[in-house]
Amino acid sequence: MPIDTALPFLPVRIAILTISDSRTPADDRSGDTLVERLTGAGHILADRTIVRDDVATIVAQLDRWIADSQVDCVITTGGTGVTGRDVTPEAFDRVCEKRIEGFGELFRWLSYQTIGTSTIQSRATAGVARGTYLFALPGSTGACRDGWDGILATQLDSRHRPCNFVELMPRLQER
Repeated sequence: MPIDTALPFLPVRIAILTISDSRTPADDRSGDTLVERLTGAGHILADRTIVRDDVATIVAQLDRWIADSQVDCVITTGGTGVTGRDVTPEAFDRVCEKRIEGFGELFRWLSYQTIGTSTIQSRATAGVARGTYLFALPGSTGACRDGWDGILATQLDSRHRPCNFVELMPRLQER
């Protein structure tokens, strides 16, 4: 898909949320991968933290960032599988006003190219809450690369044509 270099690049303020009972800032490679990619693309790291796999804790952090005018977008990593501790999609269900169904579908299609049928175990999802984009990726560095490189790098680039998420940002809270 083409990038129209005649248009200005508009940086997006992105917060990264790692959801894990075991990762720490010292070993959060998936979070590091997302930070490297978003800053390398010219976006702004608005904030970054790690929370445990708990719906109430995830919702509380999402609510803080959704209410923060300095955060345009949240990307989470982790908690999208099918085990009992994987509750990120359930947390998203509590805060999202609109779901972006195509994100999870496209993510699994891209992931299939890399990991085959194992992609069926992913519940990657996305939505919009009070004008903030929310994207949930699996916790592996490969999944974060697939999600960023295959979807978010272009959809969060204001120059991407024929359309992108950035150009819709001023209209997300229309009623």
